Amino acid sequence: MAAVMPAPAQSRLLLSGNEAVARAVWESGVRVAAAYPGTPSTEILEEISGYPDIYAEWSVNEKVSMEVAIGAAFAGSRSFCAMKHVGMNVASDALMTLTLTGVVGGMLIAVADDVGLSSSQNEQDSRFWGRFAHLPVFEPADSQEAYEMTRAAYELSERLQVPVILRMTTRICHVKALVTVGERGTHPASGFKKDAARWVMTPAGAGRRIPMMFERDGKLREESENSPWNRVESGKDRRVGFVTSGPAYMHVRESFPDAPVLKLGLSCPVPFEKVRAFAATVERLVVVEEVEGLVETELKAGGIDCHGKDILPRQGELAPNVLRPAVSALLGEAVPEKLAPASKVFPRPPTMCVACPHLGVYYTLSQIKNVVISGDIGCYTLGAGHPWNALDTTISMGASMGIALGLDKGRAEADKDKRVLAVIGDSTFLHMGMQGLLDIVYNKGNVTILLLDNRAVGMTGGQDNPGNGRDIYGNPAPRVDFAKLVESLGVKPERIHVVDPYQLPVLFKTLREEIKIPEVSVIITNQPCVLIDDYKKQPPLTVIDDKCTGCGNCVDVGCPAIHVMRREKAIKPSGKEVELQFVQIETAACTGCNLCVQPCAPDAIVPADPSRPIALIRH
Repeated sequence: MAAVMPAPAQSRLLLSGNEAVARAVWESGVRVAAAYPGTPSTEILEEISGYPDIYAEWSVNEKVSMEVAIGAAFAGSRSFCAMKHVGMNVASDALMTLTLTGVVGGMLIAVADDVGLSSSQNEQDSRFWGRFAHLPVFEPADSQEAYEMTRAAYELSERLQVPVILRMTTRICHVKALVTVGERGTHPASGFKKDAARWVMTPAGAGRRIPMMFERDGKLREESENSPWNRVESGKDRRVGFVTSGPAYMHVRESFPDAPVLKLGLSCPVPFEKVRAFAATVERLVVVEEVEGLVETELKAGGIDCHGKDILPRQGELAPNVLRPAVSALLGEAVPEKLAPASKVFPRPPTMCVACPHLGVYYTLSQIKNVVISGDIGCYTLGAGHPWNALDTTISMGASMGIALGLDKGRAEADKDKRVLAVIGDSTFLHMGMQGLLDIVYNKGNVTILLLDNRAVGMTGGQDNPGNGRDIYGNPAPRVDFAKLVESLGVKPERIHVVDPYQLPVLFKTLREEIKIPEVSVIITNQPCVLIDDYKKQPPLTVIDDKCTGCGNCVDVGCPAIHVMRREKAIKPSGKEVELQFVQIETAACTGCNLCVQPCAPDAIVPADPSRPIALIRH
């Protein structure tokens, strides 16, 4: 990645929340930053990697990224790690002990919650981690606050020797605004000082640190009560006052510009006395928070009467079209008429890219019957959709392994003849799948694993990982040999196959043979993501209209470059009615991967340029 040319001090830049955090991390003198890519947090580390004088890395998972940041903070350097909300679950093992040790150098943990489920398997409220781990939580409402709170978090972190959580959401991460920025400060590392009583968390050592954590809680409560980030904004209409934080503050301000608002920027711990005083100035108090009623519950427990999730939903963004009707109903006013329903548009469900190497895998899986397929998290999760319908479960990163073993060991008598397959991507396998495969081997599972190596973290934009031989800067790095890796985990060499996913007959034959073997098999596909530089396009293809019989076999591959132009009903010799699908190929999008050629019964798919013969992709 090209180095960023830092803007001069007091420049105003148009930045997303992610970019603003990255800028503030650099300005704060951070020396070490680590993350695992995950939408909506990915761009933070990508931006950081472009700044000078800071070490950045893509870690193999979020737990490792946090541990790298912890080590740097123990050494007296300022450090940073970032992850999406589900990543914090992975990192929490380290987090829950870090709360006892504390830090020396300032440490910030940016957690991006996907409010509204734009790209996640659940909608999680990361503010709970502040309560669970006894840590302060900052919640920015826009890019400028994301920048300023990041800088303030490092000051607080070092003053109280506590790691700090910056809770972002998709809206803050990706919406751009003007941000006034400064210059990079210098914060030399103070060095690691041995102190086994603090850094070695045996039960005895941890027990002695717990009272210190409680003492720190008291300091944080005082900090929150006096923090300028927790401010009251007056308003003329005192029928309802709002306690809110993060992007929900913007929605409140847009919906009720004349209402009093207590905006929580340092939202954990909650400044109860400030809220109590504010509540006394309004007739009704409404807590607007995304997504759980966390502050509401704490205020009620503290004896402060308020409304919240009794009138507002517990999922999704609390935009004006949600807030206004709810508050109107609370006041006994006529509920505003709903906006006219949006015009119906042609459905465009997410799908895989043109020529994606996973297309052949899912086309093949869709042709195999009597199997149960355990899926995983990645762009290949789209294999659950049309036209393949080739995944039966998807839970979390790396879960395809353990779930497949459970499906094998826990199968019902009626399913004893069904074969169990697991599908996992290369980055996901390195993130959390290796342990699951080891468990399958160790416990003699009868599972066939498809390890889809596309040399990128495809779902989040093609980031590098240990499987593609490049680091975050694009420099050469050791590349994992997946065949050797799975063999080292105990898979027999004869049960390991490396297959070109564009060669459908080979893939189909290998898969059919391996699912019959009553032991662990691993089939590794070996073609790169079509969106990275490793992929090489071939001459595009086209359809000879006069030869197309409408069989639809090419449509079943699922390539979005193939368009059904018309449908016709026909009667087979058996008397069964079928639908014929006559197609065209969008030549401008086609990369000549040859997937659609192989199942085409009438050989109607040919090179768009007759002088360029069809060639299977080779990398």
